[in-house]
Amino acid sequence: MTDGPNPVEQPSSPRSVRRRATFVIVAGVLAIVGALAASYYFAMRPVTLRIAVGPGNSEDLRVVQALAQALNNQQHGQVRLRPVSTDGASASATLFAEGKADLAIIRGDLEVPKNAQAVATLRKNVVVLWVPPAVKVRGKKAAPKITKIAQLAGRRIGVVGRTQANVNLLKVILQQYGVDPTKVEIIQFPANEAADAIRNQKADAYLAAGPVNSKITADAIAASTRDGGTPKFLAIDSAEAIAQNHPAYEASEIPAGTFGGAPDKPEGEVKTISFSHHIVARKGVSESTIAAFTRQLFAIRQTLKSEFPLAAKIETPDTDKDATIPVHPGAAAFVDGEEKTFLDRYSDYIWWGLMALSAMGSAGAWFAGYLKKDERDGNSSQRERLLDMLTAARHSDSAEELDQMQSEADDILRDTLRCFEHGAIEEGSLTAFNIALEQFHNAVADRKTLLTSMPQNLQRASAQFRAAGTA
Repeated sequence: MTDGPNPVEQPSSPRSVRRRATFVIVAGVLAIVGALAASYYFAMRPVTLRIAVGPGNSEDLRVVQALAQALNNQQHGQVRLRPVSTDGASASATLFAEGKADLAIIRGDLEVPKNAQAVATLRKNVVVLWVPPAVKVRGKKAAPKITKIAQLAGRRIGVVGRTQANVNLLKVILQQYGVDPTKVEIIQFPANEAADAIRNQKADAYLAAGPVNSKITADAIAASTRDGGTPKFLAIDSAEAIAQNHPAYEASEIPAGTFGGAPDKPEGEVKTISFSHHIVARKGVSESTIAAFTRQLFAIRQTLKSEFPLAAKIETPDTDKDATIPVHPGAAAFVDGEEKTFLDRYSDYIWWGLMALSAMGSAGAWFAGYLKKDERDGNSSQRERLLDMLTAARHSDSAEELDQMQSEADDILRDTLRCFEHGAIEEGSLTAFNIALEQFHNAVADRKTLLTSMPQNLQRASAQFRAAGTA
């Protein structure tokens, strides 16, 4: 057996080309519309932010968990929170710096990660230094009373809390007053053991750092009250100097009667220093996301204050350019009332999308017109052919020839109607074609009537005459 000839590939018909072009245009439009819809969906769907906070039994963690629950229960909230428990503020900062958290609760007096930007101030903490009342012991000479920080040299100082940051804070205070930290004995107590340690006189003076209304500090001071005596609060008179040398600290005061009792503890205002716990965000987190989080945060803080009074202390960040921790642009936009709406954020994309649709529509219209050009040219040649057949029909001497021309005219009519449906020709062109087609049909009918009435011999003579003339 021999192989047959290879089939010749037929060129694509104008109709198939038009279908492909229409499909491409529709697919492009749908792609752009889909891209815009997807952009809107991804822009408006809730974003979950991981927030590092610790330690595990702290008030900070409980407040953040309450915030997370409140945010996650909002139906139309743009931000969700997922707390990540750590061993403390230092561990939270480390986790944050490694990129394993989007937000973190950090202490302002610790090393701040380079990629951290402030979102809010969770709370402000004050430093409380006090000396329990002296206990008289028979046979022993009472130790000299401590009334100033400079007298702490050679003494035992108890620090409430296991974090090294509080020890570093104590050393900063001692150095400001010329007390060598190596000349004092520093003893740390866990917060839940501080009251027992104070009752057992483990130290001569104590330091605690926390919010003004801190229960841990209040319980520790209450444990210092013995035999009707009240503790002596040591004022940090050099608070302004410490704040100037260490920007993470601020000069502050402990109001009279903060820790209750009779008489009030303290009996008058006591100068001290303070520092803040901040909510920070990574630089890479979207400005719109942080703006939405900040807005939601300050919207729900009041609803939590009955259960967590600390939540009511959340404050807006410092937006000054010389702030210790630079503010995140999203938080700054919320504070300054310049938060962008959806249209503000994506108006450029929407505009470019509409421009792309317009350009694609124009290109599609041009391409469709270009494809129809061949169809229009073909229809024009067919109309000219119909006019030629009109002339030929008036002089034809053969009914068979007239029938062939009639069949060809039917094909031309079919193609013309298809061109009109595809928009290749206008209605005016179709009207002109109808006139020509009607004249052709009339000419064929008249010629057939004439041929039918002529004798056969005359028809043959006329046909031979015409054949001789053409030859």
